[in-house]
Formats: sequence, structure tokens, C-alpha cells
Amino acid sequence: MNKDGDIKKCLYFSFRHIYISAKKIRKPKPWKHSEAITRAQLKQMREEFWDTAPHYGGRKEIWDALQAAAESELTLAQAIVDSAGVIVQSADLTICYDERGAKYELPKYVLSEPTNIISDS
Repeated sequence: MNKDGDIKKCLYFSFRHIYISAKKIRKPKPWKHSEAITRAQLKQMREEFWDTAPHYGGRKEIWDALQAAAESELTLAQAIVDSAGVIVQSADLTICYDERGAKYELPKYVLSEPTNIISDS
């Protein structure tokens, strides 16, 4: 390929990266867990996920940024993912990538509460 073609290809990927990473995040749509769970059970599930997530691949600093974003209000969450260089594929943060192309999948239970949550007894 000629030099001009290489430059166009590079610009395309640069603009595409800017477009993808600039996706505005939003809360996940309401969802229902397979069975009603308590807030304590939800907290336990979240802790287990974040403790084990880095073992599935990707970079620890990206997992840490995603956890901070998941636990923040939307404006701060947006700033966190933008500053960490996270490429958001799904606006609800369920599917993201880092700049190296590693995929990060977040379950809805770390991003919001289910509609069938019950009070702790």
C-alpha cells in the first residue's frame, strides 16, 4: 500500500477510536435477577466479581477504573472511563475494551440493582 493509503487508514482508526471511546454512558435498563436476592447477597456477588475479574484477563488498572465507574454517579463514571482510556462499546458499560483491545465484560449486577431485590431480614 502507498504512503497516502497508510495515512488514510491510520486517520480512520484514530477517528473511529475517538468516536467509540466518546460514547456517553448510561445506567443499565431495569433487569430482574433469576431469583429475588437481598442487598447483602448482591453486595457479596459484587465483591466476588471484582475480586476475581482481573484473573480473566485485561489490565488491573482498567478493572479498577471500571469498578470505580460502576460505583459512581454517571458524570463521574464518564470522567473515569474517559481518563482511563476505556473504549465503551455498550453504553451501559457491560462491554468495554482497553486501548490494547482487551475485552472487559461487566455483569448488570455490578452496575445496578435488580428490580426484585428484597430487604435484608
